[in-house]
Amino acid sequence: MTSTTGLRTLVVDDEQPARDELVFLLGRDDRIGAVDTARSGAEALRRLEAGDVDLMFLDVAMPGLSGIDIARVVAQFRHRPHIVFVTAHDNHAVDAFELGAVDYLLKPIREERLAESIRRAGQDVDPSEPADETITVELAGVTRFVQRSRVTYAEANGDYVRLHTADGAHHLIRTALSGLADDWAPAGFARVHRSIVVNLAHVRELRQAAGRTSVVVPSGDRLVELAVARRHTRAVRELLTDRGA
Repeated sequence: MTSTTGLRTLVVDDEQPARDELVFLLGRDDRIGAVDTARSGAEALRRLEAGDVDLMFLDVAMPGLSGIDIARVVAQFRHRPHIVFVTAHDNHAVDAFELGAVDYLLKPIREERLAESIRRAGQDVDPSEPADETITVELAGVTRFVQRSRVTYAEANGDYVRLHTADGAHHLIRTALSGLADDWAPAGFARVHRSIVVNLAHVRELRQAAGRTSVVVPSGDRLVELAVARRHTRAVRELLTDRGA
């Protein structure tokens, strides 16, 4: 168990090492309160009878009731906990989001990625925060789902926009950067150059040298420095100051 404040959490997985690892990682996050576990779908439903669960981490593939089966049952509850699916495969992502899951984590779980799932689950605490958006991208017949909050910056690429995410992945979507910049501005994105829009939440540094300004954002295991055009410098600096950067 963790502290008695924060999100009351239930971890459901038939494999004990997976349960133990997730409980350990959850215990490192101050937003998580008491953590309980279940090793089967039936046991999870019994835990839910008490009605004191805010957040569930559901393994998709389990003997008997799968995580998808449990989510379908939970969808009928009047007061439903947030659900995050945890799996080694991504072929159930469509079902997961149709059932209203707040996130879909792939094993092995990275602590940074888990923290993002917890943030999404706690969004309803602050109704002024814009809801995260799920972006559908397709490549070679494979459909993937990218959360807008994971995008560190977007870059114009002809008739497309290339999305760069914190884990170092890149995705092309067919849209105009100008429209994307306008649509995503309320979620904390700002134009720093005519061809680049940055997620201010991911900015690690604001650099100024020799009359030039740049911002630094993560991309996988490296940091990327992006030049800020003079016409956008003042606005970007003020936005970062407002966000406490």
